[in-house]
Amino acid sequence: MMALATMGSAIRTVVVPRAEQVRISRAVFRILRVVFHRGSESTKARFAPTALLVLPLVWSVGVLLGCSATFWALGVEPYREALVLSGSSLTTLGFRTTDDLPTLLLAILEGLVGLGIVALLISFLPTMYTSFSRRETAVAKLHMRSTWFDGNASAASLLVRNQRISGLDQVSEMWAEWEDWFVEVEESHTSFPMLVFFRSPVPDRSWIVGAGIALDAASLYHSTLDLPRAPRAALMIRTGTLALRRIADFFGFDYPEDPQLGDPIAVTRAEYDAVYDRLCDEGLPVRPDRDQAWEDFAGWRVNYDIVLLQLAAFIDAPSAPWVSDRTVP
Repeated sequence: MMALATMGSAIRTVVVPRAEQVRISRAVFRILRVVFHRGSESTKARFAPTALLVLPLVWSVGVLLGCSATFWALGVEPYREALVLSGSSLTTLGFRTTDDLPTLLLAILEGLVGLGIVALLISFLPTMYTSFSRRETAVAKLHMRSTWFDGNASAASLLVRNQRISGLDQVSEMWAEWEDWFVEVEESHTSFPMLVFFRSPVPDRSWIVGAGIALDAASLYHSTLDLPRAPRAALMIRTGTLALRRIADFFGFDYPEDPQLGDPIAVTRAEYDAVYDRLCDEGLPVRPDRDQAWEDFAGWRVNYDIVLLQLAAFIDAPSAPWVSDRTVP
């Protein structure tokens, strides 16, 4: 039973293309997270890759122990000899063998399982890092566009820089790109949830910070800038909200499923007013009714506010305005 449960865990983790709650994988990540969570940024960056490499080892130990118990039940005694035979079969080294047909068949089957685990690892790692690379390409591009001279990345800085360089027409291209990004992230980060914990190559970047900047930029565009409505921006907000919620659902987070206009958000009115004034000073076309603009912004932000902060806190994202610099309400 232990061997079958272990193989089932490996298949559900690597092969099944949907969100699966796998107890062995969750236990490995929870235990290692306790070890790495309170370290430095470089230590935290090693958490997910280490856990990913520990998983095949755990699977192998589970198969080894499960099959050794079966060998022992088939008459291989003492248990030490059954354990050695199981290790010989799993690693396909062949330094122990048997003439008994049921035991021999089990040894052959265990050898195939061992080769299968190696094959899963070989195919699994490239898939993981391909998804990671695609995610980080868009995050890096957004971070470079939205980082101001003080080193902080924010939605307001993204809009200001676009206005200074090429006008706000160019920012509309971002909505479609990030709508696709959210779709890919939702699929990959629920099928392979360990991707959630993979940190960006640059310490002050993060996929969840990038998500927050993109969503806030679209919310500011719709609520605060006196420009024609951009349907793709609204679609991106909805896609991003649903993507973050589905990732949060996998980890069992509790958040308002149907937030209403007027519900509180983590961004304060004073913080919004500072951004409003900055956009005015930079010459961006802002709506004259500041109170209505604030209400509209809060109406967009409330859809993703809680779940965004939950995920940022969960992965201990680097500090960024309006995303990971505050606690969950």
